[in-house]
Amino acid sequence: MKLGKVIGSVVATRKSPRLEGFKLLAIQYITPDGAARREYDIAVDAVGAGAGEWVLTVRGSSAREDVKTRKAATDTTIIAIVDRLDWRGEVRNTEGGG
Repeated sequence: MKLGKVIGSVVATRKSPRLEGFKLLAIQYITPDGAARREYDIAVDAVGAGAGEWVLTVRGSSAREDVKTRKAATDTTIIAIVDRLDWRGEVRNTEGGG
């Protein structure tokens, strides 16, 4: 799993039928303290994430293990919206964009 922040969305009017009904979101990966990493991805949203939210993503075959994404043509899936992160003795509430 990787920690990221939703920074945008991708609109595709023509896509694989197996992606119908899914939002495609742009993710910037971040460190646990919220610092941006130089790594981006486009992910299928399985949980209803929105702009600015911290999320957990999975990649590869794990991206298709959720009941919703089992037959989706995806290599990266958002599987959780992070509400709070306890890291090195600090508690960070991430609701509302971190």
